[in-house]
Amino acid sequence: MAKDDVVVFTGTVEDKLPNTMFRVRLDNGHEILATVCGKMRKARIWVNVGERVRVEMTPYDLAKGRITFVERKRAATDTPAQ
Repeated sequence: MAKDDVVVFTGTVEDKLPNTMFRVRLDNGHEILATVCGKMRKARIWVNVGERVRVEMTPYDLAKGRITFVERKRAATDTPAQ
């Protein structure tokens, strides 16, 4: 594998820890420590407990990861915009 190869998983944020660390439970049942990626820090995107996230992990250390995307639920509107 090349150095840039990553494994992408989705999961749910279980706990918020100090120093922008989060405990994330992946869809396959594993629990990892994850931090927010640099672009999300720069754009000041917040991550809250209970949100679905996409996590990138290196194949060499499957206990830590990097949150790269937060899936937010959008509020549905009853009437379309005109």
